[in-house]
Amino acid sequence: MSSSHDLADRPLPRAIFWIAVAFSCFQVWTAAYSPISSQVVRAVHVGFVLLMIFTLYPGRGGRASAALGWVLGLAGFAASFYHWIYEADLTARAGQMTDADMVIGILTIVLVFEATRRIMGWALPIICGIFLLYGLFGQYLPGPFMHRGYGLDQIVSTMSFGVEGIYGTPTYVSSTYIYLFILFGAFLEQAGMIALFSDFSMGLVGHTRGGPAKVSVISSGLMGTINGSGVANVVTTGQFTIPLMKRFGYSSAFAGGVEATASMGGQIMPPVMGAVAFIMAETLNIAYVEVVKAAIIPALLYFGTALWTVHLEAGRKGLHGLPKEECPNPWQAVRERWFLLIPLIGLVVLLFSGYTPLFSGTVGLGLTVILIFGAAVIKGVGNLAIRYLFWVLLGFACAGFIRFGVTDFFVITAVLAVWLLARKHGLSTIGLAIKALAEGARNALPVAAACALVGVIIGIINLTGVAAAFGGEVIAIGENNLFLALFLTMITCLVLGMGIPTIPNYIITSSLAAPILLKLGVPLIVSHMFVFYFGIMADLTPPVALAAFAAAPIARENGLKISIQALRVAVAGFVVPYMAVYSPALMLQGGGVLAVAYIVFKAVLAIALWGAGVTGFLMTPIRWFERIYVILAASLLVAAEPWTDDAGFITAALFLVWHTWRSRRMRRQAMA
Repeated sequence: MSSSHDLADRPLPRAIFWIAVAFSCFQVWTAAYSPISSQVVRAVHVGFVLLMIFTLYPGRGGRASAALGWVLGLAGFAASFYHWIYEADLTARAGQMTDADMVIGILTIVLVFEATRRIMGWALPIICGIFLLYGLFGQYLPGPFMHRGYGLDQIVSTMSFGVEGIYGTPTYVSSTYIYLFILFGAFLEQAGMIALFSDFSMGLVGHTRGGPAKVSVISSGLMGTINGSGVANVVTTGQFTIPLMKRFGYSSAFAGGVEATASMGGQIMPPVMGAVAFIMAETLNIAYVEVVKAAIIPALLYFGTALWTVHLEAGRKGLHGLPKEECPNPWQAVRERWFLLIPLIGLVVLLFSGYTPLFSGTVGLGLTVILIFGAAVIKGVGNLAIRYLFWVLLGFACAGFIRFGVTDFFVITAVLAVWLLARKHGLSTIGLAIKALAEGARNALPVAAACALVGVIIGIINLTGVAAAFGGEVIAIGENNLFLALFLTMITCLVLGMGIPTIPNYIITSSLAAPILLKLGVPLIVSHMFVFYFGIMADLTPPVALAAFAAAPIARENGLKISIQALRVAVAGFVVPYMAVYSPALMLQGGGVLAVAYIVFKAVLAIALWGAGVTGFLMTPIRWFERIYVILAASLLVAAEPWTDDAGFITAALFLVWHTWRSRRMRRQAMA
């Protein structure tokens, strides 16, 4: 059986390619025009996902398995239309199941479990299966986790119909915001955004100490702004950055660890962030921009941590950057491909202007189609009149958007783009756009499958109220100790993350832990970001570190060794969520400019000290007892108590004075 990231390495079979294109067209059509109800969109979205997964992952067994895959995929796709055809009847008899409803419901549950197993392995289906069994048989458990008991028809109704199970909030977000932004990223990648980010990063820091590793951090961070997928970042930018790091002296494990760490950070890097950000906004019923505001400083600190660690590692090993003359001019790269940034800038402006992610994503996609591919065509056209015509038509398109709205704008821009592409490059360039539609659908499969299956957990939690029982147990342990409650929550995230991706990890832990932290005085968005952040760190944690194992074949190194090095690179970032809980100003939750500046300064200092302690190097090598001292100094800065801040600043100052004096003495001795 192929792994999910192997999909990106081989072309889609012709039939599945056109199914993927149809999937993307369906999603764009429903996003632009909203012609059908949200319930139907969710069902057909899951139907397309089942069809593609079963046909792409037929299992072992040759033609028989392939034929069975098509049968199962078509069965799942057909079942999705049951919600469309009988929408009115299902609404009228909500909760009253017929025999046909039971058959469709059970079939959908089984197919969603099996499809997720095929694309993501056993871990998530097993966890969701335990919750499903709890819903069916939890009345026989002793103690506080016993519930009143529910019939099979109630379980199937909750899981397969309505908006609390498979078609719940995660699938709603997957079928709207997430898909559009994945498609947006696919178009930008096809248009050459990877090359722009790589050239810009290489020219900016490639010649500095440890430059190749810094290129990996910056380029992966920039890629994260458009796709929000850690594994996708690893298998795209990693193809270039990992061999480059190895060539300049970094070990294979460390090179893979740097790429995995930087790539996973893309999920918290605005403006697009990862799928979790959209789910969080929907769950908390807040504007997406509020999630972006809460994430921006922690995201910058995360990538600052990675840059600082690779800088210290390069100093410890005496590694240098590329020769200046071999690095491209970063601003030349921007001048040559400036038009690639227009959709991204437009997306940011719309999001921060208060428009919904669905609206912003649709407009951004329309801008991508016309401004990227259209501008690429016009760039090669020598006739000034045609260039002038292009910008005139673009003006009419924008006027159509302002006057008539997003749907007309999208249609005008799409038709205009096709005309321009056909005029200059014929079907070859249009084929590139069609390929982007197919790639977007393929990239969405793991996310969509996880969102559908994890709805089982949400449905059981809402049905049985188990979250309240679990919360009571944890609060009893940590009610008088916030740090202990945070630590238990972090461990839960890391343990769950060893087997499941960030999305279901966040949904499970936020459902269970966020209400607990709220009762302990932690602001709701901060508690959700705490869980989100450690869900990302879980993908770097041994023994099952998805991003590390995605980097393994590129680095030609064991995935476990890569994950250990990834933790070294990211370990200083473990302090950031704790600091945000004790000082919510770090996530722009309350406090003025001075409060934000103070906590940012404290976080930067703590990260700098922590990185030096873990790496064993600052200006010169640090001895083992100095490393322990400096880590303790950094730890004092995490809490928000006045005495801990004072003690942290004093111990940090003493260390820096001592280390500076010792480093200068060592240099004088070396020169003597």
